Amino acid sequence: MLPETLLFAAPGSLGATLAAGLFGLLIGSFLNVVIYRMPKMMQRESDNYVAHESGRELPHQDNFNLMVPRSACPHCGHRITALENIPLVSYVALGGKCSACKAPIPLRYPLVEGATGLLSALLIWRFGSGWAGLATLGFGYALLAMTAIDYDTQLLPDDLTFPLLWAGLLVNLNGAFVPLHEAVIGAACGYLALWSVYWLFKLATGKEGMGYGDFKLLAALGAWLGWTMLPTIILLSSLVGAVVGIGLILFAKRGREKPIPFGPYLAAAGMLALLYGPELSGISRRIFG
Repeated sequence: MLPETLLFAAPGSLGATLAAGLFGLLIGSFLNVVIYRMPKMMQRESDNYVAHESGRELPHQDNFNLMVPRSACPHCGHRITALENIPLVSYVALGGKCSACKAPIPLRYPLVEGATGLLSALLIWRFGSGWAGLATLGFGYALLAMTAIDYDTQLLPDDLTFPLLWAGLLVNLNGAFVPLHEAVIGAACGYLALWSVYWLFKLATGKEGMGYGDFKLLAALGAWLGWTMLPTIILLSSLVGAVVGIGLILFAKRGREKPIPFGPYLAAAGMLALLYGPELSGISRRIFG
């Protein structure tokens, strides 16, 4: 359970909330880069490793990271100018199309920017603009990026899950959210909980029911919110995942054999636990008697 000092922290001022929302729009633009490029960076690294081990020429020798090259239209290669990169405004001004080739710009981009702005404002309004409030921004940004990446690729990059886990432990050195011992136990139990489910399912069916990234994400959530919040997070993510999965099968004609990423549901449950932890824990305890 989150400590009293945090639960009853003074909410952020209107000015701080609005500033956080505007800042979030800018961060959302960067998160779009992370979401698009990080899986490609992982694939390029894997390709180069395989080529190196087999003694072949490296297939990717150019610089490709979160900073370079500059963002460009994937259809025609048009370099995105500063004026074309203003969050939300540029998408509306361009009519949702590339200024050069008129290819449609995915709706994902303004949605991520808008969601990041709204989440930033909500977190600062809820937790204030002090140390704890600023920490929740990093927590939320990481979860947003992982949600989109896992949805697209069924991958949860170590470059996001591990920093989130260590950040949770560091933030709780002085008990910002939970006492440090609860954070450490939460990280260990979070990993072992899904690790155990994974192996039980694999031994019973011979199939893999989830990826290792899910274990690491739940470990990170445990490091931020403590072990007592894990049952609530698991229950929430499982219920939402089951409802969405059944809906996709029935209404979107998604095949049962096609994997459904679990990371987005863990991320959503973790954010809900951060915002409404005590209330959700009370409901969870009543359910489990």
